[in-house]
Amino acid sequence: MAGTGQAARQERAVGGVTDGINQNDGQAGAYHIPVLLEETLCALAVRPDGLYVDGTAGGGGHSFAIASRLRGGRLLALDRDPDAVEAAGRRLAGLPAVVVQANFTEMEQVLAAEGLGPADGILLDIGVSSHQLDTAERGFSYHMDAPLDMRMSQSGRTAADLVNTLDERELASIFFRFGEEKYARPIARAIVRERAGQPVETTGRLADIIRQAVPASYRREGHPARRVFQALRIAVNGELDCLSEALDTAFRCLKPGGRLAVITFHSLEDRMVKQRFAALCKGCTCPPDFPVCVCGRTPAARLILRKPAEASAQELADNPRARSAKLRCIEKIHEADVSAVQGGG
Repeated sequence: MAGTGQAARQERAVGGVTDGINQNDGQAGAYHIPVLLEETLCALAVRPDGLYVDGTAGGGGHSFAIASRLRGGRLLALDRDPDAVEAAGRRLAGLPAVVVQANFTEMEQVLAAEGLGPADGILLDIGVSSHQLDTAERGFSYHMDAPLDMRMSQSGRTAADLVNTLDERELASIFFRFGEEKYARPIARAIVRERAGQPVETTGRLADIIRQAVPASYRREGHPARRVFQALRIAVNGELDCLSEALDTAFRCLKPGGRLAVITFHSLEDRMVKQRFAALCKGCTCPPDFPVCVCGRTPAARLILRKPAEASAQELADNPRARSAKLRCIEKIHEADVSAVQGGG
């Protein structure tokens, strides 16, 4: 398993912790600005003696804030990006934390490997980190010219592989399904035409092809490459499939009374989380005209946040990338009936 056999871990004891999130080395501090930090800590209701899992450690921003509040508790921080594991390890030094390179879908196996039981709280912060966006060679950004990569784990197929091998129909499907791009077909057509002369291997060239393939009026609505780059990133990393699996896995890994908090950054992710949480929180599924319940189902969870938390005006001023972030949270009551949540993804 990628997360345990080849795990990159760092484990430290509590000591010398002060308030705040930027006292570790500057490189780790600059790696990631945690979004909705106070809202997340409040939703998770962090207990000093609790066991917590950050399934998307990034540079360790949320992890640091959680681990700093633990006295006798433990934090397991996961990330599939080796750069993130290194940064989080530096940031969490001196805290009761274990950092492991693994996909968040593997948290059940990692918890078992570390000898840790059900969690009091689990956080999933979905999407690409600020560090990944700002590191040109990772190929996530349409603002910088770099190899067209977009792999979070730095292994497997790249975005360039997809762009240069999939046919027009397949590309258009990816752009529409994962980016909700209304000009998916003309963009796919332009890519296939341009790659016939020379493979599309850089973010800059792909962004130029997209810009020329859409009407001028569309370009004035914002960068025309935004949705296509999102779609390619999701396809390269299998993000929606991973999220669906991770939601089920995370719920299983919670103890009764434990909380699952999920931060999303676009409508596809948020819709999946909203529907899955609604299914878990739903009780009786009998038709409304039944005089008495015959299904016997009771809610497996309860909503902690009736509406998703969003960034405040102050946070948006400090970190514009938080503008699309939404936080949802539930508390586990008992194990879920799988058949009751199948429609939640």
